[in-house]
Amino acid sequence: MKQGLLHHVELYVSDLEKSKELWGWFLGELGYEVFQKWDSGQSYKLGDTYLVFVQVEERYKDRSYHRCRVGLNHLAFHAQSRKQVDRITAELREKGTSILYEDKHPYAGGEDYYAVYFEDPDRIKVELVAPEIE
Repeated sequence: MKQGLLHHVELYVSDLEKSKELWGWFLGELGYEVFQKWDSGQSYKLGDTYLVFVQVEERYKDRSYHRCRVGLNHLAFHAQSRKQVDRITAELREKGTSILYEDKHPYAGGEDYYAVYFEDPDRIKVELVAPEIE
């Protein structure tokens, strides 16, 4: 039964190419595949859920995103394992991506919560969390 499951999320981004670079890599690591492409956007799909990234129009670029304002705070994804969280973390660092809560990593969510938190090119917070029991 699909009722209540997330169908898709659409994010407007300031630089589509930068977003596709990070998100395409990250989502590919999680098993997503490119679903749709058009001049001002691209989507990635896993199962019945897809994420859409659309280039914001120039006239709306005057206000940047901030996760502490009203609206989306972050997107969280299930990881396959702690090893995957560690590998993704290492690759994020190699890419120069900002790891959030570095002083508490990988336990920023608590001592039994193993995850990496990072920001995309528009500073949208992303979380990859390992299963509770391994």
